[in-house]
Amino acid sequence: MSTPAPAVEISRSHRARPCTVTDGRPPPSPSPVAAAYARLTEVFPGLRIDELTPGERQPEGGGWVTATRLSAGGAELDAFLAWDAAQVLRDYGQQARPDVVASFGLHRYAWPACLLITLPWFLHRRVPRFPTDRVSFQRALGRMSVRVGTFSCLPDDPLAEHPDARVLPDEEALRMEVRAAVAEHLEPLLGGFGPRMRRRGRALWGMATDEIVEGLWYVSHLLGEEERGMRELEALLPGTTKPYAGAADFRMLTGPHGQSLPTRDRASCCLFYTLRPEETCVTCPRTCDEDRVARLSEAASS
Repeated sequence: MSTPAPAVEISRSHRARPCTVTDGRPPPSPSPVAAAYARLTEVFPGLRIDELTPGERQPEGGGWVTATRLSAGGAELDAFLAWDAAQVLRDYGQQARPDVVASFGLHRYAWPACLLITLPWFLHRRVPRFPTDRVSFQRALGRMSVRVGTFSCLPDDPLAEHPDARVLPDEEALRMEVRAAVAEHLEPLLGGFGPRMRRRGRALWGMATDEIVEGLWYVSHLLGEEERGMRELEALLPGTTKPYAGAADFRMLTGPHGQSLPTRDRASCCLFYTLRPEETCVTCPRTCDEDRVARLSEAASS
Protein backbone atom coordinates (compact mmCIF):
# COMPACT_ATOMS: atom_id res chain seq x y z
CA MET A 1 0.00 0.00 0.00
CA SER A 2 0.97 3.64 -0.24
CA THR A 3 3.13 5.25 2.44
CA PRO A 4 4.01 8.88 3.11
CA ALA A 5 6.39 10.28 0.50
CA PRO A 6 10.01 11.14 1.43
CA ALA A 7 10.48 13.14 4.61
CA VAL A 8 6.91 13.48 5.77
CA GLU A 9 8.08 13.98 9.33
CA ILE A 10 5.45 14.06 11.96
CA SER A 11 5.64 14.01 15.76
CA ARG A 12 4.20 12.54 18.93
CA SER A 13 1.05 12.15 20.85
CA HIS A 14 -1.85 14.56 21.24
CA ARG A 15 -3.89 14.34 24.40
CA ALA A 16 -7.08 16.32 24.85
CA ARG A 17 -6.82 18.86 27.64
CA PRO A 18 -8.97 17.90 30.64
CA CYS A 19 -11.96 20.11 31.36
CA THR A 20 -12.00 21.81 34.76
CA VAL A 21 -14.54 23.92 36.61
CA THR A 22 -13.12 27.02 38.27
CA ASP A 23 -16.07 29.39 38.70
CA GLY A 24 -19.13 27.23 39.21
CA ARG A 25 -20.00 27.10 35.52
CA PRO A 26 -20.27 23.75 33.71
CA PRO A 27 -17.21 22.62 31.75
CA PRO A 28 -17.11 23.48 28.06
CA SER A 29 -18.52 21.05 25.56
CA PRO A 30 -16.00 18.42 24.46
CA SER A 31 -14.03 19.05 21.32
CA PRO A 32 -15.61 17.20 18.39
CA VAL A 33 -12.21 16.16 17.02
CA ALA A 34 -10.00 15.51 20.07
CA ALA A 35 -10.65 11.76 20.17
CA ALA A 36 -9.86 11.36 16.47
CA TYR A 37 -6.59 13.28 16.75
CA ALA A 38 -5.56 11.31 19.84
CA ARG A 39 -6.27 8.05 18.01
CA LEU A 40 -4.23 9.24 15.03
CA THR A 41 -1.19 9.82 17.20
CA GLU A 42 -1.55 6.42 18.86
CA VAL A 43 -1.10 4.66 15.53
CA PHE A 44 1.11 7.26 13.84
CA PRO A 45 3.40 8.67 16.55
CA GLY A 46 4.88 11.19 14.13
CA LEU A 47 1.90 13.54 14.18
CA ARG A 48 0.83 15.75 17.03
CA ILE A 49 -2.18 18.02 16.61
CA ASP A 50 -2.78 20.62 19.30
CA GLU A 51 -6.11 22.41 19.69
CA LEU A 52 -5.95 26.07 20.68
CA THR A 53 -8.14 27.32 23.49
CA PRO A 54 -10.46 30.28 22.69
CA GLY A 55 -8.02 32.94 23.91
CA GLU A 56 -4.83 31.24 22.80
CA ARG A 57 -2.83 32.66 19.90
CA GLN A 58 -1.40 30.68 17.02
CA PRO A 59 2.23 29.71 17.71
CA GLU A 60 4.84 31.91 16.04
CA GLY A 61 8.56 31.61 15.45
CA GLY A 62 10.64 28.51 15.96
CA GLY A 63 9.72 27.06 12.59
CA TRP A 64 5.95 27.60 12.89
CA VAL A 65 4.08 29.00 9.89
CA THR A 66 0.38 29.53 9.30
CA ALA A 67 -1.33 28.07 6.27
CA THR A 68 -2.42 31.62 5.38
CA ARG A 69 1.18 32.77 5.10
CA LEU A 70 2.12 29.77 2.96
CA SER A 71 -0.81 30.64 0.71
CA ALA A 72 0.53 34.17 0.23
CA GLY A 73 3.52 32.79 -1.64
CA GLY A 74 6.04 35.23 -0.13
CA ALA A 75 9.00 35.03 2.21
CA GLU A 76 7.38 32.45 4.48
CA LEU A 77 6.89 30.11 1.54
CA ASP A 78 10.49 30.73 0.46
CA ALA A 79 11.71 29.68 3.91
CA PHE A 80 9.39 26.67 3.95
CA LEU A 81 10.67 25.41 0.59
CA ALA A 82 14.30 26.02 1.54
CA TRP A 83 13.88 23.14 3.98
CA ASP A 84 12.85 20.83 1.11
CA ALA A 85 15.72 21.98 -1.08
CA ALA A 86 18.22 21.32 1.72
CA GLN A 87 16.70 17.91 2.47
CA VAL A 88 16.97 16.82 -1.17
CA LEU A 89 20.59 17.94 -1.38
CA ARG A 90 21.43 16.19 1.88
CA ASP A 91 19.65 12.91 1.13
CA TYR A 92 20.22 12.61 -2.62
CA GLY A 93 23.39 14.58 -3.24
CA GLN A 94 21.92 16.78 -5.94
CA GLN A 95 19.91 19.94 -6.40
CA ALA A 96 16.24 19.46 -7.26
CA ARG A 97 14.51 21.63 -9.81
CA PRO A 98 12.55 24.49 -8.19
CA ASP A 99 9.22 22.99 -9.35
CA VAL A 100 10.18 19.64 -7.80
CA VAL A 101 11.03 21.35 -4.51
CA ALA A 102 7.67 23.14 -4.53
CA SER A 103 5.82 19.90 -5.28
CA PHE A 104 7.55 18.14 -2.39
CA GLY A 105 6.78 21.07 -0.08
CA LEU A 106 3.08 21.13 -0.93
CA HIS A 107 2.81 17.39 -0.48
CA ARG A 108 4.49 17.51 2.92
CA TYR A 109 1.98 20.09 4.08
CA ALA A 110 -1.16 18.77 2.39
CA TRP A 111 -0.75 15.11 3.39
CA PRO A 112 -1.20 15.76 7.15
CA ALA A 113 -3.50 18.75 6.59
CA CYS A 114 -6.08 16.60 4.79
CA LEU A 115 -6.14 14.26 7.78
CA LEU A 116 -7.33 17.16 9.97
CA ILE A 117 -10.64 16.79 8.12
CA THR A 118 -10.78 13.24 6.77
CA LEU A 119 -9.87 11.37 9.95
CA PRO A 120 -12.62 12.80 12.22
CA TRP A 121 -15.03 11.99 9.37
CA PHE A 122 -13.71 8.43 9.05
CA LEU A 123 -13.70 7.68 12.79
CA HIS A 124 -16.64 9.69 14.14
CA ARG A 125 -18.56 11.10 11.16
CA ARG A 126 -17.60 14.64 12.12
CA VAL A 127 -16.30 17.12 9.56
CA PRO A 128 -14.53 20.21 10.94
CA ARG A 129 -13.97 23.38 8.93
CA PHE A 130 -10.46 24.81 8.89
CA PRO A 131 -9.95 28.03 6.91
CA THR A 132 -6.24 28.65 6.46
CA ASP A 133 -6.04 31.12 9.34
CA ARG A 134 -6.99 28.35 11.75
CA VAL A 135 -4.02 26.05 11.03
CA SER A 136 -0.29 26.35 11.75
CA PHE A 137 2.43 23.84 10.91
CA GLN A 138 5.84 23.09 12.39
CA ARG A 139 7.34 20.78 9.81
CA ALA A 140 10.61 19.82 11.55
CA LEU A 141 8.75 18.59 14.64
CA GLY A 142 5.74 17.42 12.66
CA ARG A 143 3.25 19.37 14.75
CA MET A 144 0.06 21.09 13.71
CA SER A 145 -1.88 23.65 15.72
CA VAL A 146 -5.57 24.16 14.99
CA ARG A 147 -8.40 26.34 16.16
CA VAL A 148 -11.55 24.23 16.05
CA GLY A 149 -14.76 26.00 15.13
CA THR A 150 -17.83 24.67 13.38
CA PHE A 151 -18.24 21.05 12.37
CA SER A 152 -20.84 18.96 10.59
CA CYS A 153 -22.26 15.67 11.82
CA LEU A 154 -25.20 13.30 11.44
CA PRO A 155 -28.46 13.49 13.43
CA ASP A 156 -27.55 10.57 15.70
CA ASP A 157 -24.18 12.02 16.73
CA PRO A 158 -23.87 12.48 20.53
CA LEU A 159 -22.63 16.02 19.82
CA ALA A 160 -25.49 16.95 17.50
CA GLU A 161 -26.66 19.53 20.08
CA HIS A 162 -23.19 21.07 20.37
CA PRO A 163 -23.40 24.83 19.76
CA ASP A 164 -20.92 24.58 16.87
CA ALA A 165 -22.59 21.57 15.23
CA ARG A 166 -24.24 21.68 11.82
CA VAL A 167 -26.42 18.60 11.45
CA LEU A 168 -26.62 17.09 7.96
CA PRO A 169 -29.28 14.60 6.85
CA ASP A 170 -27.25 11.64 5.58
CA GLU A 171 -23.92 10.13 4.59
CA GLU A 172 -23.83 11.63 1.11
CA ALA A 173 -24.40 15.11 2.48
CA LEU A 174 -21.52 14.50 4.89
CA ARG A 175 -19.27 13.35 2.04
CA MET A 176 -20.10 16.55 0.18
CA GLU A 177 -19.08 18.45 3.29
CA VAL A 178 -15.73 16.60 3.46
CA ARG A 179 -14.99 17.58 -0.13
CA ALA A 180 -16.02 21.18 0.51
CA ALA A 181 -14.00 21.47 3.73
CA VAL A 182 -10.82 20.12 2.14
CA ALA A 183 -11.27 22.37 -0.90
CA GLU A 184 -11.81 25.41 1.34
CA HIS A 185 -8.50 24.73 3.07
CA LEU A 186 -6.40 23.65 0.09
CA GLU A 187 -7.54 26.07 -2.62
CA PRO A 188 -5.57 29.06 -1.25
CA LEU A 189 -2.52 26.85 -0.81
CA LEU A 190 -2.73 25.60 -4.37
CA GLY A 191 -2.79 29.25 -5.39
CA GLY A 192 0.38 29.97 -3.40
CA PHE A 193 2.38 26.90 -4.38
CA GLY A 194 1.01 26.44 -7.91
CA PRO A 195 3.06 29.06 -9.79
CA ARG A 196 6.27 27.58 -8.38
CA MET A 197 5.21 24.08 -9.38
CA ARG A 198 4.45 24.97 -13.00
CA ARG A 199 1.09 23.28 -12.51
CA ARG A 200 -2.36 24.72 -12.95
CA GLY A 201 -6.01 23.76 -12.56
CA ARG A 202 -6.65 20.09 -13.08
CA ALA A 203 -3.07 19.04 -12.31
CA LEU A 204 -3.20 20.78 -8.91
CA TRP A 205 -6.57 19.29 -8.03
CA GLY A 206 -5.27 15.89 -9.09
CA MET A 207 -2.58 16.33 -6.48
CA ALA A 208 -5.23 17.29 -3.92
CA THR A 209 -7.12 14.11 -4.78
CA ASP A 210 -4.00 12.03 -4.17
CA GLU A 211 -3.29 13.70 -0.81
CA ILE A 212 -6.81 12.94 0.43
CA VAL A 213 -6.72 9.34 -0.74
CA GLU A 214 -3.21 8.33 0.18
CA GLY A 215 -3.23 9.97 3.61
CA LEU A 216 -6.43 8.32 4.82
CA TRP A 217 -5.58 5.04 3.06
CA TYR A 218 -2.28 4.86 4.94
CA VAL A 219 -3.78 5.73 8.32
CA SER A 220 -6.75 3.36 7.88
CA HIS A 221 -4.19 0.60 7.34
CA LEU A 222 -2.48 1.53 10.62
CA LEU A 223 -5.88 1.47 12.33
CA GLY A 224 -6.55 -2.05 11.04
CA GLU A 225 -9.42 -0.77 8.89
CA GLU A 226 -7.84 -0.61 5.45
CA GLU A 227 -10.71 -2.29 3.61
CA ARG A 228 -13.26 0.11 5.10
CA GLY A 229 -10.93 3.01 4.38
CA MET A 230 -10.75 2.05 0.72
CA ARG A 231 -14.54 1.71 0.47
CA GLU A 232 -15.08 5.08 2.12
CA LEU A 233 -12.56 6.78 -0.15
CA GLU A 234 -14.10 5.31 -3.29
CA ALA A 235 -17.47 6.72 -2.23
CA LEU A 236 -15.88 10.06 -1.31
CA LEU A 237 -13.95 10.47 -4.57
CA PRO A 238 -15.62 8.52 -7.37
CA GLY A 239 -14.01 10.67 -10.06
CA THR A 240 -16.92 13.00 -10.80
CA THR A 241 -16.60 15.47 -7.93
CA LYS A 242 -15.22 18.83 -9.03
CA PRO A 243 -12.90 20.54 -8.36
CA TYR A 244 -11.12 17.26 -7.66
CA ALA A 245 -9.50 15.51 -10.60
CA GLY A 246 -9.35 11.74 -10.62
CA ALA A 247 -10.75 9.14 -8.26
CA ALA A 248 -9.66 6.93 -5.39
CA ASP A 249 -9.62 4.20 -8.06
CA PHE A 250 -8.30 1.25 -6.07
CA ARG A 251 -7.60 -2.07 -7.72
CA MET A 252 -6.32 -5.40 -6.46
CA LEU A 253 -3.22 -7.30 -7.56
CA THR A 254 -2.44 -10.92 -6.69
CA GLY A 255 0.74 -11.70 -4.81
CA PRO A 256 2.99 -14.75 -5.27
CA HIS A 257 1.10 -16.70 -2.63
CA GLY A 258 -2.36 -15.70 -3.80
CA GLN A 259 -2.67 -12.77 -1.41
CA SER A 260 -4.55 -9.63 -2.41
CA LEU A 261 -2.42 -6.51 -2.74
CA PRO A 262 -4.31 -3.20 -3.04
CA THR A 263 -2.93 -0.48 -5.28
CA ARG A 264 -4.02 2.55 -7.28
CA ASP A 265 -2.65 4.85 -9.94
CA ARG A 266 -2.00 8.39 -8.79
CA ALA A 267 -3.87 11.20 -10.49
CA SER A 268 -0.76 13.41 -10.27
CA CYS A 269 3.00 12.90 -10.40
CA CYS A 270 5.06 13.43 -7.25
CA LEU A 271 8.18 14.04 -9.42
CA PHE A 272 10.41 11.78 -7.32
CA TYR A 273 11.57 10.17 -10.56
CA THR A 274 13.50 13.38 -11.31
CA LEU A 275 15.86 12.45 -8.47
CA ARG A 276 15.87 8.68 -8.88
CA PRO A 277 14.58 7.67 -12.34
CA GLU A 278 14.91 3.99 -11.45
CA GLU A 279 12.87 4.37 -8.24
CA THR A 280 9.31 5.27 -9.22
CA CYS A 281 6.66 5.32 -6.51
CA VAL A 282 4.60 2.17 -6.07
CA THR A 283 1.42 4.05 -7.09
CA CYS A 284 3.05 5.81 -10.04
CA PRO A 285 1.43 5.01 -13.40
CA ARG A 286 4.99 4.39 -14.65
CA THR A 287 5.37 1.45 -12.25
CA CYS A 288 4.27 -1.78 -13.91
CA ASP A 289 2.13 -4.29 -12.03
CA GLU A 290 4.94 -6.85 -11.89
CA ASP A 291 7.14 -4.40 -10.00
CA ARG A 292 4.25 -3.40 -7.78
CA VAL A 293 3.59 -7.01 -6.80
CA ALA A 294 7.24 -7.53 -5.92
CA ARG A 295 7.51 -4.37 -3.86
CA LEU A 296 4.16 -4.72 -2.11
CA SER A 297 4.86 -8.36 -1.27
CA GLU A 298 8.24 -7.42 0.20
CA ALA A 299 6.69 -4.62 2.23
CA ALA A 300 3.94 -6.92 3.55
CA SER A 301 6.43 -9.60 4.60
CA SER A 302 8.60 -7.09 6.44
